[in-house]
Amino acid sequence: MGATEIIAMAASFSLLAGWRLYAAVLVAGLAMRFDILPLPEHLASLQVLGSPWVLAAATLGTIAEFLADKIAWVDSAWDGVHTIIRPLGGALLALAIVDPGQPVWQIVTLLLGGGSALLTHGAKATARAAVNTSPEPVSNVVMSGTEDVATTSALLVALANPVVALVLVGLLLAATVGIILAVRRFMKDVGSIFAPPSTKPPAD
Repeated sequence: MGATEIIAMAASFSLLAGWRLYAAVLVAGLAMRFDILPLPEHLASLQVLGSPWVLAAATLGTIAEFLADKIAWVDSAWDGVHTIIRPLGGALLALAIVDPGQPVWQIVTLLLGGGSALLTHGAKATARAAVNTSPEPVSNVVMSGTEDVATTSALLVALANPVVALVLVGLLLAATVGIILAVRRFMKDVGSIFAPPSTKPPAD
């Protein structure tokens, strides 16, 4: 695996950690466990992700996140708790991929990895907070299921072709931002429709 692919994989997993941190750790760990992902010598430390203990914790976290994400108020609370956890996890995932003999690049990757995960987490939390205001549960479940499929697919693509995955994740992020803007505009329009009429007297 060349430097471009390694950087693309680090960026992809960091971005996706902002949506589904435990799934990102689980997929990476399974890839290490079954030697799906060949690693350069300086990345041997990543083999720890394939530890049965790490895989068990990541599996439990993935299941818990999958269930919590389907209930509106639980989802909002879960996102609030993970405002720190997801960016930190994304930063550590990216940091582990960089050669420890290059401290400057480690710092850069740590900052960019954490920032990427924070960006995707913020986009997800904002979009879901808007959707969760809907009184019916269908929209929340549909959006959560879409995130599950998109994130899992992108993680698998990242293992096969990290560069393609990075482009795909970028498009997903752009779509998420677009959804946020569309939802905010829709909520503003709805609010203006149901707003009480102005009591200001007409000008003479």
